[in-house]
Amino acid sequence: MDVEREVVVVGGGATGASVARDLALRGVDVTLVERGPLTAGTTGRSHGVLHSGARYAESDPAGAAECIRENRILREIGGACVAETDGLFVSLPADPEEFVEEKLAGCRECDIPTEVVSGAAARELEPKLSPDVERAIRVPDGVVSPSRLVAATAADARDHGAAIETHAEVRDVLVEDDRVVGVEVERDGERTTIGAAHVVNATGPWAGSVAALAGVEVEMKPTRGVMCVFDVSGVTHVLNRCRPPADGDIAVPHAERVVVGTTSVPVDDPSSFPRDRGAVERMRIEGQKLIPEVATADCRRWYWGVRPLYAPDKSDGGRGISRDFTVLDHRDDGVAGFTSVVGGKLTTARLMAEAVADHVCSDLGVSARCETADAPLPAEDPTHVDALVREFGPPQPADEDVIGSS
Repeated sequence: MDVEREVVVVGGGATGASVARDLALRGVDVTLVERGPLTAGTTGRSHGVLHSGARYAESDPAGAAECIRENRILREIGGACVAETDGLFVSLPADPEEFVEEKLAGCRECDIPTEVVSGAAARELEPKLSPDVERAIRVPDGVVSPSRLVAATAADARDHGAAIETHAEVRDVLVEDDRVVGVEVERDGERTTIGAAHVVNATGPWAGSVAALAGVEVEMKPTRGVMCVFDVSGVTHVLNRCRPPADGDIAVPHAERVVVGTTSVPVDDPSSFPRDRGAVERMRIEGQKLIPEVATADCRRWYWGVRPLYAPDKSDGGRGISRDFTVLDHRDDGVAGFTSVVGGKLTTARLMAEAVADHVCSDLGVSARCETADAPLPAEDPTHVDALVREFGPPQPADEDVIGSS
């Protein structure tokens, strides 16, 4: 082996970086490898909402409860990675009236703070809202800068001894006697091996492909979604339609613009899929129902993301698949020392990492406990954290208009 580490984490998004940080803070010798710059996959192409859990309260109470807990943690440790905007779930005439009560009941069950306001009061809070808004539920949503979050997380991991290797693509997962012993990595056309006692597959929608390198099957059902960035300034809240999830039902403030999304269409290959221009136009049509100014605003850009949905028992993809996360111990598949983490949301990346690190440390006989919920990220100074973003790779589509704007 060219290099020996205790753990190799494959994947440089929010989850992979969080796993590397968690393990490093526990004293584990860890290397993170990412085939491109950090945040270049799903994380950097999200809408960047720091969920309060309200979006999932009536459909997935356990997931919603995780969101509100992690929301509070990220507000404490996230510094300039988080904008505390609050959010509004707004009810338009076409939205089912009973859904408001369902949403409120779900939020109460999950300890998510809510305040019901009239349409007029909602427009006082958010003047660019449609005059058709009849009432709204105020919730503690926020906005995360994914590039900042991952850069600060990776930097803290490095400060605690982790190695962060970008532009290093895993070409093989090495298995001997039914146990992983490392990975083969290609960098600048040259291949090297990194020995490891444990390998973590945190590659989001590509988890199935990486697992296959070890002879393991992970049934991913990724879906694509489009986000459109409109030249609308002055929006200060995360806005959701108060109805069952559908296309174009969320608007997110980013600097002096607003991001409207999204769609959910199954794809076979997360690296290559059709990008339907009609979906972009649909975001304008739906977005103007929330914010009328979207109808005439310039669409500065749009970008596509792919959700890392895990569905071993479902034949199709779509909005019906759970956004919960799952930690897979591939010892059950005949390959010890190999773990995949699939599903989940940006908001719960730290929690996902804690679950993975607990599992890995149990395998390695490490007794140290998780510290990441209490240890602040090195992100108080936005200029400093933006320099970290540029060090680990360029800002990604989700927040390229935010980096350097502070």
